[in-house]
Parts: sequence; structure tokens; C-alpha cells
Amino acid sequence: MASPTDPPLFPPHLISPSVLADLPTGYTMRPLRKSDYGAGILDVLRVLTSVGDVSRERWEGRFEYMRSCGRGLGGAEEGVELGGEEEYGMYFVLVVCEEGGRVVGTGAVIVERKFIHNLGMVGHIEDIAVAADQQGKRLGLRIIQALDWLAERVGCYKTILDCSEANEGFYVKCGYKRAGLEMAHYYG
Repeated sequence: MASPTDPPLFPPHLISPSVLADLPTGYTMRPLRKSDYGAGILDVLRVLTSVGDVSRERWEGRFEYMRSCGRGLGGAEEGVELGGEEEYGMYFVLVVCEEGGRVVGTGAVIVERKFIHNLGMVGHIEDIAVAADQQGKRLGLRIIQALDWLAERVGCYKTILDCSEANEGFYVKCGYKRAGLEMAHYYG
């Protein structure tokens, strides 16, 4: 349970009730919390890619940065009308936990605010990962469904993601279609 000293990254009501109801018995889905550092989230992310040696202090600093990003930008306190959407942040990371509280899945949608499409917003799905011992339980599907619902709810006009060709079939089953070509320029 979130507390004033361990707040969620975003409001929990932004997670689809129908997705929550479709989780396997004994599993929960919720916004990321600072305390998830000790609940196995980095181990889950290691299924996806290299994570590095992330100290608790660095984790907490990044969490606070993500929690503060985008809030109040162009909001009512400045007298700017943004088309009616509530002002949420730009980082939405959720976790799936098993009964004991261990994080067994995660995914993120990062909301990009644009000048095109009437100051529209695009959701970028990132870092979908499910612990190796939890795969095959449709947790990845539920994560994608929850992120899609959340992106639409906060006002995104579309959601996009990049994936390997090996994972394309999974994302097609989630309702995505090939829409271009990913390009990357790596540094260092």
C-alpha cells in the first residue's frame, strides 16, 4: 500500500479496472513506487536488457525526477487551456506483483506532448518485461492493455512502440501493426 513516504508514480485510477479483473488470481497491478527497488524490479528489467549497478540512492533520485516531470507544465495555474485533459506527468511505469509483493512484470508509457495534431500527445511504450519464471501467464498482454488504456485516458491520440522482429507477433496479438522502420544512433 502506498504511503505519503512511498507515493505512486501516477494516480492508480489510471489503470484499467477490466485489466485488473483479468489478471491471474493472486496478482496485482499498480503504479511504480520508490520501494519497488527492493521488490525485484531491477531483476525483471534484466530479462530485457542490461541494467547496470543502480544504487538505492540513484534509484530514488530517478523516481523523484520521473514523478515530477511534466506536472504543472502549461496547467491551470498559468491560465493556459490544454484542451481539457487533466495534467498528469509524462512517465507512467506500472508493475505486476505476485501475492508476496515481488515485482514480476513491468512496462512504461512515456507521454510526448507535441505541437502537431492540435497540441496532441503520443504515448511511447517502453521496457515491457516479465520475469522468466512468470512468462506464459498473459502478464505481458495485460501490461500492454493497461498501458494502452492509460495512454488513451490521459489524452494520447496514438501509442507507438519499437520491438525486435522476434517480438512482432506478440505485439500484433496486442492490436499493434507494423507502421514504419526504427532507426537508432547509439552514443558511447
